[in-house]
Amino acid sequence: MKRNQIHIPGTGIIICAILFFIDIYPGAIRVVIPGAPAMSVFIMQETRDLPDITLRLREDAKGVVIGNQGNAAAYKIRVAVVPLNIEYKLETLTPDTIFESPTESMIHEAKGVVEFENVEGARYTHTYSFSALWKTEDDLLKPLFPMFKWR
Repeated sequence: MKRNQIHIPGTGIIICAILFFIDIYPGAIRVVIPGAPAMSVFIMQETRDLPDITLRLREDAKGVVIGNQGNAAAYKIRVAVVPLNIEYKLETLTPDTIFESPTESMIHEAKGVVEFENVEGARYTHTYSFSALWKTEDDLLKPLFPMFKWR
């Protein structure tokens, strides 16, 4: 498999060099067309085995919802809800799953600190602020930068 990974780009480079000597436009097209899928593959390899643990309140504010929106399982998860002195420890959370834990009383406002590991043992830490009165950030279609009057 490694041998094919070296020969295919090498062949593309040789064809590209030949086309550059013939005419610059076919040479440039030959670089762009295979370059875009190659960049996509490289980006996909960097984001492989990446869990994304999220933390939010239940709709009735009587519990904490821990979810994994990533593409890999998260291990050794520790959640601390500050200043309520609530801690959760989970062994694993697979992708697209939710763990919901009720609390004795409603949570008005708090901060959650999540620590977890991926398959390779890399440690991650995220901090979430949540309140019963704030709007949640669960909208997956929301753009990264506010544009086109997105509210």
